Amino acid sequence: MSVHTQYQQKRMSAADAIGVVTNGDTVVIPTAVGEPPTLLTALSEARRGFRNVRVSQILPVRKYDYFDPETTEHVRHIAYFFSGISRAGGQEGWVDFIPANFSELPELIKRNLIPADVVFSMASPMDEHGFFSLSLAPDYTMAAIDKARAVVLEVNPHVPFANGNCHIHISQVAALVESEDPLLEVGLPKIGPVQEAIGRYVAEMIPDGATLQIGYGGIPDAVVMQLIHKHDLGIHTEMIGDGIMTLVEAGVVTNRKKNYHNGKMLATFALGSKKLYEFLHRNPAVEMHPVGFTNDPWLAGQNDNLHAINATMQIDFMGQCGSESLGFSPYSGTGGQTDFVRAANRSNGGKAFIVLPSTAKHDTISRIVPTLSTGTHVSTSKNDINYVVTEYGVVQLRGKTAHQRCEALIDIAHPDFRGELREAAKKMNLL
Repeated sequence: MSVHTQYQQKRMSAADAIGVVTNGDTVVIPTAVGEPPTLLTALSEARRGFRNVRVSQILPVRKYDYFDPETTEHVRHIAYFFSGISRAGGQEGWVDFIPANFSELPELIKRNLIPADVVFSMASPMDEHGFFSLSLAPDYTMAAIDKARAVVLEVNPHVPFANGNCHIHISQVAALVESEDPLLEVGLPKIGPVQEAIGRYVAEMIPDGATLQIGYGGIPDAVVMQLIHKHDLGIHTEMIGDGIMTLVEAGVVTNRKKNYHNGKMLATFALGSKKLYEFLHRNPAVEMHPVGFTNDPWLAGQNDNLHAINATMQIDFMGQCGSESLGFSPYSGTGGQTDFVRAANRSNGGKAFIVLPSTAKHDTISRIVPTLSTGTHVSTSKNDINYVVTEYGVVQLRGKTAHQRCEALIDIAHPDFRGELREAAKKMNLL
């Protein structure tokens, strides 16, 4: 049977396609723009006809009707990482959470520690050989496809056909629906003077020829904006966005100096503009891979001069970073921060930067604190911390004593808080 015949036989309405889901199933959804809106809308509309169905995902970007505290016995969201869509549910308890490093999600699925009964995903149009590209987010989705009873694709002509380990054959697909809606676009975060100052410190420490991992947010993007005069940078990251694309267009990113996957930039999900998604289409310089490959600290650390840039919300005198919760209240998730801090620490010539403004709430709260707020989820540990950057400077903590760390962090705290931080440190016998 030809691949085109198979395609026609498996093409159906979204209402029919969600019929592959049975009570008790876990439906795995890719990261962010990889989520299929037509399928998830249909599932939401039919949710009261299901019992105990779970939808597992990192970073949802649309608020579907199944995000409903009144119908969680029918369909409930399980977060690998919270976004603005799922955060309130996590804080109120009707969205559940699986703590894990991003890199380890595929292995947890493979070992049946995380269920994956059905996969819903966005996909490119099928090529002449019967393959679709899950270019927007192969992440943990490729591992879920290997375990799932059924795979349902939402085929959209705006989804690029990217290179890498991100392809699925029509023979692996149980059902597919077609849509032509534009892909969701996400703009660059706002950048103010604090972010610019932090970005400047980090950019000054990135040499020509370095390989970059850049997280999402205003400060990482501020770093990107100040790299325009660098040469021969490389990319090995989890997220590819418009900032990286801009550096490629400016000739700054060439990947020529990479000793690991020379000439190629690697990522596991894309989040940005229509122009970015078009940039990924059959681009020989870009490969999209599962997160167990891109984020594995041992593999990513094979890149010499790997510079990882990630943000946190709070850091204590020992260097512990609370990047994913406000006290015990969940805010985001571990994601790939720990993965890339450890990768950069392994890398020959690598540097792991944790960046944060010195204050929060209009300069009324110091983000550098004696101890993390009660219940805070530790993301980067005291044993992994390397460089810390605020708008007041850069400190390197790796190999430093507790006393040295404390003094260094106070030196880059907001001046208005340094006095009380020193008093706290004396009470803790750290100064």
